[in-house]
Amino acid sequence: MKVKLIDLASARSGDKNDVCNIGVMAKSQENFALIKKYLTADVVKHHFGPLIKGEVIRYDWDTIESLNFVCHGALDGGASRSMRMDTLGKNFSSHLLRLELDIPELN
Repeated sequence: MKVKLIDLASARSGDKNDVCNIGVMAKSQENFALIKKYLTADVVKHHFGPLIKGEVIRYDWDTIESLNFVCHGALDGGASRSMRMDTLGKNFSSHLLRLELDIPELN
């Protein structure tokens, strides 16, 4: 079944040079188990397509039921160089929350 990430978590993003950082915070322990299993670095990179040119690294923060994605080459050179509308990566979290995860039916 398809589950929208926004129904499972909230998110916040920011930047440093050409790197975007996206924190994803689960709304419950059960939701954290799902996002930890199904929201991989590869899924995030695929979701953003050509916007992220470099590696996506996921860091798990189990004690606060959160994931942190560090996206390299995501800001077209950074705020002072980019011609994008969002040169600071502030909208990456909103875009990620639109992602639909493929989660098998639970019996």
